[in-house]
Amino acid sequence: MFKRDNAGFFDLWTQGFGMAVDAASIDLPASPGVYLFKTAEGRVLYVGKATRLNERIRSYFATNPDRHMIPELVARADDVECIVTTTPQEALILERQLIREHKPRFNSMLKDDKSYPYLVLTNEQFPRIMYTRHPPKKAHRWGPFPNAGAAKQVMQLLRRHFGIRDCKELLPQGCLAMHIGLCTGPCINGEGYAEQVRAVKKILDGEATELLEELGEKMDVCSSEMQFERAGYYRDLIRSIRTTIGQHVVSSKLYRDCDAIGFAEQGDLAALVVLHADDGVVKGQEVWPFVHRGDIGETVSRFISEHYVHRRPPRLLLTPTPLLDGLQQWLDERRGTTVEVRTPMRGDMVTL
Repeated sequence: MFKRDNAGFFDLWTQGFGMAVDAASIDLPASPGVYLFKTAEGRVLYVGKATRLNERIRSYFATNPDRHMIPELVARADDVECIVTTTPQEALILERQLIREHKPRFNSMLKDDKSYPYLVLTNEQFPRIMYTRHPPKKAHRWGPFPNAGAAKQVMQLLRRHFGIRDCKELLPQGCLAMHIGLCTGPCINGEGYAEQVRAVKKILDGEATELLEELGEKMDVCSSEMQFERAGYYRDLIRSIRTTIGQHVVSSKLYRDCDAIGFAEQGDLAALVVLHADDGVVKGQEVWPFVHRGDIGETVSRFISEHYVHRRPPRLLLTPTPLLDGLQQWLDERRGTTVEVRTPMRGDMVTL
């Protein structure tokens, strides 16, 4: 994050020098992500996405901006915040969510209410797999996926590979899908079905190594036997799986009333970031830069005690270091129920 200083940091860049800004000295992430132009009061003026945040943000201070609204946007903004994502696809999802959340005046509002699709396993005795834009509330869901075609292809693969049902009701005589081998037929015999459902959940949670290896072996066999069209089919399946399982980090079933606290330092300079997520969706972030010369654990714990003194702690709190003694009890008392505090070491929570 970089801010306008007391002399008018943006004004110095765009007017005082009267030339394109040399932003090489500004340390911006060369990663995909989302950036927010904001006022001093915290009002979001514009939300954008980028494959490389550093290049995109610096382009706003060029001599000849590529859009007519940029000079006014830069003149009104007091700071720019970045939210780094793992992939450009995640940035696309997050940009859409933040535009809907903040309705920035410089963004063209999404005129349709079309939402991205989800993959769903229903909360039934014998769960069915679904591809839908309106997932049931109590279902296990993954998404949303901007690459709808890839998500649909993955759903069809998982259905065939594991025999997961997709019919709306159980039929005592079985369904057509069962008779042609697309479903294991839990309506007739549910033995082993729960294990197949668990395997599908693991893959959609990102643990797809075994399936990818199996498909890769089939691709190699087809290629060696000169069955290039079939090999291309498996290649596309592998690509679809990798695309799909990499898209749901910013909208995950893990994030229900969750704050993730991050800490970064470079020399004496440091920053604490709180990323807010609720109802499975990343909502935004707050950033506090400061001079740091102490212990990280003490700094994080002191920040938590100040941050939540006038606000209710979330149900789930992710921290970069364990809390100091007594802080857990204080958080529980502030919330009125137990606050689950985790210091994640791997998985989606580390990514968040």
